[in-house]
Amino acid sequence: MLHRHRELCERAVDPLEIAAGLEAHGITDRTAARFRHRDVFSLAEELYARSPRGEHPAAQPGRAPAGASAPAFRGFGYALLPGALAFGAAAAGQAWAGPVAVAVTVVALVWPGRTAGGRFPYAAHLLAAALVAWAAHRHGPALAVALALAVAPGHLLAAAFAAGARARLGGSRALEDFADRARPLLVATVAVFTGAAAGAAALAGTPLPVAAPLALLLFLTRLLLRHGAHRGPVGAALALALIPVPAAALAAAAGLLVHAVLALSRASAHARP
Repeated sequence: MLHRHRELCERAVDPLEIAAGLEAHGITDRTAARFRHRDVFSLAEELYARSPRGEHPAAQPGRAPAGASAPAFRGFGYALLPGALAFGAAAAGQAWAGPVAVAVTVVALVWPGRTAGGRFPYAAHLLAAALVAWAAHRHGPALAVALALAVAPGHLLAAAFAAGARARLGGSRALEDFADRARPLLVATVAVFTGAAAGAAALAGTPLPVAAPLALLLFLTRLLLRHGAHRGPVGAALALALIPVPAAALAAAAGLLVHAVLALSRASAHARP
């Protein structure tokens, strides 16, 4: 096992990285039992202890390095800029408010993060750009401004979810245990963001039933791409939302939420890039 996953074990900063990587390679608690370990986390701790890593100090098992999520929270100031720029332009009556809102909303999805799987790396971003532009064309620039305003709470909640999931990963002793802890966190995060998106829609003066599903769809896209999820389901949901029927965006957001609950409750989704 150590020889097969040597690179993973040597570059890991703590046993949690190894546990997440093993899960991504299909190693389950049942597999770990064949190596006389109660779960994948216990197996990862032994692999971490046996792996040479030069002069680097050993990390505390089950704990993430301090300040690991600080850069994401510091980026909240930059995340305020899209909404401020779009809302300011709209309030001043500028004709370019809509296009600016579309641009800054899509740029927020391309924020540096983990690379998601798939053969076409920018397909999801192009689909998101088409979706936001099409929605702004159909429903007016106020909708694009509402989506831009939702970028800031989306950024903060995405960082909070990542930090919370990482903490739960450290406190879990089995893959199923982590999944049971991560799902309620994701549901709570989505609920809080939906409330924030409703506030952004009210501030921009656009209908809530139109803005909320689109904002939620973009937020889930952001979460999944940042956590290395495969682009296929993300692209399919964005393409579905492009269909010009009222329920398309809601159906796409609901479908992507189901996928997110499954994908983001895996330990491997929270390994460091």
